[in-house]
Amino acid sequence: MTMPPLPEPLPHHRLARLSVRHRWWRPLVGTLVVAVVYMIAVGVLYVVLEELGSRKGYPEGPDGAVEFGPVSGTAVDLLLLAVATPVVLLAVRWIGQRPAGTVSSVTGRLRWRWLILCMLTALPIVALAMGGMFLLPADGDEEFRWAGWAVFGPALAMLVVLVPVQAAAEEYVFRGWLTQAVGAFVRSPWFAFLPQAVLFAAAHGWGTPWGFTDLVVFGVAAGWLTWRSGGLEASIGLHTVNNLLAFAGSAATVDGLRSDETAADASWPLVALDVTSIALYTAAVVWLLRRRPQARTAPAPLPPGPPPAFATPYAPVTGTPATPPWAGRPTPGTPVPPPYPGTPVPPPYPGTPVPPPYPGAEAGAADQP
Repeated sequence: MTMPPLPEPLPHHRLARLSVRHRWWRPLVGTLVVAVVYMIAVGVLYVVLEELGSRKGYPEGPDGAVEFGPVSGTAVDLLLLAVATPVVLLAVRWIGQRPAGTVSSVTGRLRWRWLILCMLTALPIVALAMGGMFLLPADGDEEFRWAGWAVFGPALAMLVVLVPVQAAAEEYVFRGWLTQAVGAFVRSPWFAFLPQAVLFAAAHGWGTPWGFTDLVVFGVAAGWLTWRSGGLEASIGLHTVNNLLAFAGSAATVDGLRSDETAADASWPLVALDVTSIALYTAAVVWLLRRRPQARTAPAPLPPGPPPAFATPYAPVTGTPATPPWAGRPTPGTPVPPPYPGTPVPPPYPGTPVPPPYPGAEAGAADQP
């Protein structure tokens, strides 16, 4: 019997089809659930944080909302974004009917050593790009004014803790859930990269065409690295280092964290430096992957096969089976020796009648008194 060919392994953008319970509607329903549950979670968390801020004595703004200040306000914004990670993981597990870790990588978990290596690789590249941005002429009369360690120290501590979870949350949403949701319907990774990249840029708002283009390039590069390395670690590493250095630069200046500008508002010189750093990082990760290959695919689920053919409980028996011998039982045709060869049978006790050999037989002479 010829065995059917095994299904092809699944790359990261196709892992929504990993479950044997996969149905075409699961990615669509899951996307709707992720959006709705995230908005509910953000609303609940915001109310809780507002109440805590009011009890801590933070002033209220003109709109009645609590004014947390630049450092605490940035922490609130980062926390509201970080809520997306558990929402995505729950959607993968409950709606996708597959292990939650399959959104992290093809191995079913986050590869921490690879993530740390990617962050260390991104650090000098992004730092050089940031340094080049500070050398560019400032817009208008803006000048760099050092905020002082009393402000920068607490802000930096907060950023080191919260920026990684915020950056990871965005990667889990865009390069994780959305890419795999589209990849459930298309085989080409490029068709899975483009929608999430555009949505990623739109989520940062519309500033300048250059800034929007920069975010799309980042989204496509992060999606390609996810596909090439088999997981989110490379994109999380770049996103974390980029955001951490950008926020740290803002925190180092007076009222820098109060600014509402995002990457979408970047000018073309800034975009040129950022795109260059993205290209250098991508090339560096590809070089690392050649020296330290990472798993890129996961085994596809086996299709359900035909039910096994069971044999009858007992094989048909023809003729008369021979009785197997066992200890103490002779085989047929074997003479039976006397129980005690040469041992005379003792006479019965005096006065004890001997029973006749068969009914009706007369008693022998030994029975006479």
